[in-house]
Amino acid sequence: MQDFGDLMIRATAMPADTNPYGGVFGGWLMSQMALGAGALASRVGQGTAVVVSATDFTFPGKMAVGDELSVYARIARTGRTSLLVEVQANGRERNGEQVQIVASGTFKFVLLDDNGRPRPVSAADTAS
Repeated sequence: MQDFGDLMIRATAMPADTNPYGGVFGGWLMSQMALGAGALASRVGQGTAVVVSATDFTFPGKMAVGDELSVYARIARTGRTSLLVEVQANGRERNGEQVQIVASGTFKFVLLDDNGRPRPVSAADTAS
């Protein structure tokens, strides 16, 4: 099932990560996805990358406490000072091998220089 991008995060859903209905909270999934997307944007951009938007979220599957979350990310587009990162989150049942897509979304990051100002994405940034 993993043909999406680079594995960025792997975590186990814990009881504190649930919503009032006992399932894994979508906000926890989104935060894990943001961490994975940010790690990729910083690595590719070779420096500080800050999220400026998050869009297109879907939650086609569900997770339970104890399930393993794997977050995959890929660069979808490069702008003058920005990187668009697509993310897919897969859940694997705790006591088995069944994997399903539980969430997906898109994050836009802007690269910053040492003074906190947007800086251009260089060809070297996207060569990897």
